[in-house]
Amino acid sequence: MKISLIQYNILWEDKQGNFEKLSEMLGRVPDGTELVILPEMFNTGFSPAADTLAENPRSLTFEWMQNTSREKGFAIAGSYMVAEGGNHFNRWVFISPEGGQINYDKRHLFKQAGVEVNYTPGSERVVFKYRGVRVCPNVCYDLRFPVWSRNRNDYDLLINSSNWPEARRDVWLTLLKARAIENQCFVAGVNRTGIDGMDIKYSGDSMMIGPKGEIMASGELYQECIVSCELSIEELNEFRSKFPAAADADNFTINL
Repeated sequence: MKISLIQYNILWEDKQGNFEKLSEMLGRVPDGTELVILPEMFNTGFSPAADTLAENPRSLTFEWMQNTSREKGFAIAGSYMVAEGGNHFNRWVFISPEGGQINYDKRHLFKQAGVEVNYTPGSERVVFKYRGVRVCPNVCYDLRFPVWSRNRNDYDLLINSSNWPEARRDVWLTLLKARAIENQCFVAGVNRTGIDGMDIKYSGDSMMIGPKGEIMASGELYQECIVSCELSIEELNEFRSKFPAAADADNFTINL
């Protein structure tokens, strides 16, 4: 599968402006791309204004994603604010050109900055299959919690859509590699650039990591760019067969 990560400076609380910027960048995605991954809260930035910016599940942003996927012929995924059942969720949404949809609600909410204090955490770990690749989505802060994303021999690609500040850049780089190594999987980490409306700076550092912790492709530091990479499930399975660390993994139970 060929994957493209979109690293860009998200316009603060400007949905239409971000749709226009993304539409231009998506027009430059390499031929053969089957899945495009966007950052966390790709339509607004990591804003605390959920009361005014959160949408119904199948509203403006969903429709933009759906129309874009059909028009471009590739699946598209990223997170944005959703209001449902009286709650707010930081919801990662995947939409395919065939009309398929997968939702994952961010489990670990970043309350330290006061941004997600009014959100409801997700309660379901999600794994789905698309074009032969088993995918497990995470969102930003989830990356710090390895038990939640532990590979139970059920996925090949861990995705993390993020707004990860430059101040914790070394943590981002270290944890992306760690998740790939410990889970013997590909990891796609997509992050934003620029400075947001709360004066937080972002370095980008979007990248694809291989199962040995090797960087397969990475974006330009601080620059808007498209990071593309081809994943080989055959090579992944061959590596897992030669080094079957998963067979020695400990059992565990997650208490929600």
